[in-house]
Amino acid sequence: MTINAAIILVLAIGQTYVIISNGIDLSVGSVLVFCSVVSAQIMLALSGEPGTTFGTTSAGWGVILAGTVAAILTGIAWGLLNGFLVAVAKIPALIVTLGTLGMALGGAQILSGGTDVRAMPELLVTHVGSGRFLGLPTLVAIAALVVVVAGLVLHLTRFGLHTYALGSNMEGARRSGISVVRQTLGVYAVSGAMAGIAAVMANARFATTTINGHAMDNLTTISAVVLGGTSLFGGVGSVFGTVVGVFIPIILLNGFVILGIPPFWQTVAMGAVLILAVWIDQLKRRLRKRG
Repeated sequence: MTINAAIILVLAIGQTYVIISNGIDLSVGSVLVFCSVVSAQIMLALSGEPGTTFGTTSAGWGVILAGTVAAILTGIAWGLLNGFLVAVAKIPALIVTLGTLGMALGGAQILSGGTDVRAMPELLVTHVGSGRFLGLPTLVAIAALVVVVAGLVLHLTRFGLHTYALGSNMEGARRSGISVVRQTLGVYAVSGAMAGIAAVMANARFATTTINGHAMDNLTTISAVVLGGTSLFGGVGSVFGTVVGVFIPIILLNGFVILGIPPFWQTVAMGAVLILAVWIDQLKRRLRKRG
């Protein structure tokens, strides 16, 4: 269960930053797909293997590092595009990220010809996808490291303080000397970087790109973040809460599989959980106002 939660948790960390800043990122799943295709194709090209190879390649750690850096930089580029359109072009985040959701997914299909890249470096699959580090599954260890770093940055640095300020009162943040444009760019860049890291983790986990496997990631991450105590209206939230919140949809989906419930009911349940999470958030806000 922790292995299944690891990839979603990394995505949800980026979503936490965005929602705390009073934004939203619907594109995280599609950006993950785009980054995974770019990373896989770069690793495949550098390994010298033909593009139709199935299974694993003999690429070394240098090739894996190149693919990882490419995935993260690609994710940051998508994040900066989202941030620019939100902060500079003044387009609502919901519309921007809904648009880039389609753009990233379509771009991934164009790059790959609509078919998954099914050849990954063997070292990536064996040591990262199914390996262990200090007794923990490597994917879980990576997610834990991301959580610790993201938590320290959010709660103990100026960047984190400015993120809370942006979500609490944008005009007040601007009058306090905070660069709203730069902070928004940074927040969405963090979300994009998390999608890039999650893309490499997904490639390692499944030994293939999963173009059609992340349609619900945006709903899952938003539900997890809100269920973890982060307000959809910005200014309130924590990384630790997101860690707790991630396991709610994961346990729900795993339970559906165990009970043999058809997959389309999982989609219904995730939508219902999202509505419930937002309703709970609104009740909490009303109680705080009365208090």
